Parts: sequence; structure tokens; C-alpha cells
Amino acid sequence: MTGGIEFDWDEENTRHLARHNVTPAEFEQMMKNDPVDRDYELADDEERFRSVGVTNGGRILSALWTVRHGKIRAVTAFKAPVADRKAFPERSR
Repeated sequence: MTGGIEFDWDEENTRHLARHNVTPAEFEQMMKNDPVDRDYELADDEERFRSVGVTNGGRILSALWTVRHGKIRAVTAFKAPVADRKAFPERSR
């Protein structure tokens, strides 16, 4: 992904990330740091993607996201479970 990505933030999705101790900045970093796509689903007629990636601080996150109006919108993000962390073995030690 390129640095020109635009993100869609509002109170709903920022609050949801905060419940998982993830900031919007961390989500954006993960998305810009070449995440690994893990899954795809159609939910309520909306494409949703699950990716795992690394923040600039080295945190490995799992994220569920969609594209709305040409912008990436976080659905949720949280500390990656073991199965997702295996995508980044050099950072999982």
C-alpha cells in the first residue's frame, strides 16, 4: 500500500479500537507497513478484509477493515493472536 491512503474515522470506530487498546495512528501505521491479508468475507453486503501487520513501534495487530467511499475504514483491531503472529516470526519472539 502507498503512503497516500486515506482513512475514514469517526467516534464509533475510534472508540471501538480504544476498547482493544489500539489507537487510530497504530491502525494507520499497520496498514501502511505492508500488512499480510489473512481473510475476506462479505458482511451485510460489505466487503471486509482481515489483515495482520506491524506498527512502527513493533506491535503486531490483527485488523478487520473495509473500504467506504474510497477510504479505508477500521472495523476493529487488536493484539494479534498466536496464529496471526506466525506471519511475522522475526517479531514474535
